[in-house]
Amino acid sequence: MLKDKKVAVVGNQTSVVLNKNGEFVHLVDTLLASQISVSKVFAPEHGFRGKADAGESITDGIDSKTGLPIISLYGNNKKPTPVQLQNIDVLVFDIQDVGARFYTYISTLHYVMEACAENNVDVVVLDRPNPNGNYIDGPILEPEFSSFVGMHPIPVVHGLSMGEYARMINGEGFLKNKMQAKLWVISMKNYNKEDTYQLPIKPSPNLPNAKSINLYPSLCFFEGTNVNAGRGTDLQFQVFGSPYLDAAIFPFEYTPQSTEGAKSPKHLGKLCYGEKLTDAKNLNRLELKWLIKAYQNTANKEKFFNNFFNKLAGNATLQEAIQAGKSAEEIRATWQEGLAKYRKQIEPYLLYSN
Repeated sequence: MLKDKKVAVVGNQTSVVLNKNGEFVHLVDTLLASQISVSKVFAPEHGFRGKADAGESITDGIDSKTGLPIISLYGNNKKPTPVQLQNIDVLVFDIQDVGARFYTYISTLHYVMEACAENNVDVVVLDRPNPNGNYIDGPILEPEFSSFVGMHPIPVVHGLSMGEYARMINGEGFLKNKMQAKLWVISMKNYNKEDTYQLPIKPSPNLPNAKSINLYPSLCFFEGTNVNAGRGTDLQFQVFGSPYLDAAIFPFEYTPQSTEGAKSPKHLGKLCYGEKLTDAKNLNRLELKWLIKAYQNTANKEKFFNNFFNKLAGNATLQEAIQAGKSAEEIRATWQEGLAKYRKQIEPYLLYSN
């Protein structure tokens, strides 16, 4: 499919191939060694090598190993331009996702597919397992809350591989003017969504291990509050805390520091009171109990939520329900009708059993 074609790659540090010696080799190096004409690389949030902070501006550059130009797909240039796609026949998309709506690589996939549809460039998605693919949960995003951390009317935990997600983008007419990209999904063999999948390379700087990836969909809501979710520690998305929580109720103490991937974490240098969740059982649903407990025991409830929370939730009702004192189960009950419709909606796009 790539032979004698002019190829571009959308990739990051997870875009690797296991060689015969049991070593990970970057996809770009693998293609070049196979005499495939790769002319440029597009890099998503966190950059080509995956070391930038969440939300940090990524600049264009040159890959020191191959000399290929690297074009950032984050910040002001989230979508490849016609000029950037000139003389490209095929764009290969290979990025490890973690199955949460607000993890921005699926938004990058949308913009890449849209640009390729507009410029007559084929899209090849190299599929990878979804480490949170064994369940579907959370509220469906409402269109007025669409943003780069949630572009489509899907639940927080969408249950799809990247290839399945690309098929849904095409099939549901999510692209501008309901265009469809010319899409090829290279599917996996022997993959079952119920299987536990340990990512061999961390997908972003603040998801260092399987525990953080499992807790991420539930703890990422804290990004829309005044609570730190472990950024600036070596327990990212495995602890939460703030200076405003009750130390008697939240006895775990830590102080966020400036680290690679979290140069200016929330509450930098301040003592935080919270919980350590490294011993929590593996989740198979979106868990709200920690968010509700933190809200109920914060020093100043009016300053708990920030403007980012509703974008993460995809609605205004989750914040309102928590403020009204609703229980986790009462809130979860309001999601079920939307989740049932979503499960039926995605059936045509599924490639794997579960």
